[in-house]
Amino acid sequence: MSTSNTPNAPAGTTQGPAENFVGTAWVTMRAGANPTDCTVGDVTFEPGARNNWHSHPAGQILVVTAGRGYYQEKGRPAQLLRAGDAVSIAPGVVHWHGAAPDSLFTHLAINPNVGRGVAEWLQPVTDEEYRAAQG
Repeated sequence: MSTSNTPNAPAGTTQGPAENFVGTAWVTMRAGANPTDCTVGDVTFEPGARNNWHSHPAGQILVVTAGRGYYQEKGRPAQLLRAGDAVSIAPGVVHWHGAAPDSLFTHLAINPNVGRGVAEWLQPVTDEEYRAAQG
């Protein structure tokens, strides 16, 4: 990840790495390395941006704080998410999440037990898969 040079970006904000994202996403760690073995990232996806298919060895919780976006588990229909929604993702479940084409999308990504690993990154979400998520 590279550090943002954007004047409005909070200190410590980094751009999501291109190998794991389609489009642009910004990450600000709210709770990094700490004695709880749980991290919290504040992630903002620009319109149309999404992360690759991936899974988390210890699961993940997403809490949407702004905008509209999608969450989809492999083999299941996508869910439209709005501010106030939360998703609890079981360990090892392959999924992706990202912004609607016309909206920023911000969520807290809560990763428990990071000592077991944070994420296993897989292939990008194709444009076809992304369009299908929009229903």
